[in-house]
Amino acid sequence: MALIPTASQTVGPYLHLGLTNITFPDIAKDASKGEVILINGRVLDGEGEPIPDALLEFWQANADGKYAHPEDSQDKPLDGGFIGFGRVPTDGSGRFSFRTIKPGRVPGPGNSLQAPHIVVCLFMRGMLRHLYTRIYFSDEASNAEDPVLGLIEDAARRDTLIAQRQSGKAEYSWTIVMQGEGETVFFDC
Repeated sequence: MALIPTASQTVGPYLHLGLTNITFPDIAKDASKGEVILINGRVLDGEGEPIPDALLEFWQANADGKYAHPEDSQDKPLDGGFIGFGRVPTDGSGRFSFRTIKPGRVPGPGNSLQAPHIVVCLFMRGMLRHLYTRIYFSDEASNAEDPVLGLIEDAARRDTLIAQRQSGKAEYSWTIVMQGEGETVFFDC
């Protein structure tokens, strides 16, 4: 017997009723090592208006570049209770914020190393399929050799994946634009 996945559904108007009670905005709380950072951002529509009812999920490796997942067979240490997963909704102004650790580099295609990044899955009202994107960090020299960033030829489009470090702080700012000018790069997964 083959199991067939059910079709995706729109998030609908009930997102805040069903999912906001199971949010995880502090991914770093159980991490024992790594730089603790704050990522603040917004989700905007094609007109630059805030999207007040989006939900973002985050997956990332620990500071050593190891995922807390059984399929990550790298010979690197796990970090205690750090699970590398978070979930936050946007507020009425389309804003979100979460606290985590800066991830380490993970293997990429062809024996390459990827730059530190966080995988983001975006859900929102009216979307039949959730979207995937990534957060990279503006102060990472390894961005220049990242195989995924290298697939994006247009520098302006590539920049939509780069969170900007705030001067003198362990804090980054990143905006998701759903369509139009400055549209964030989304991946077909």
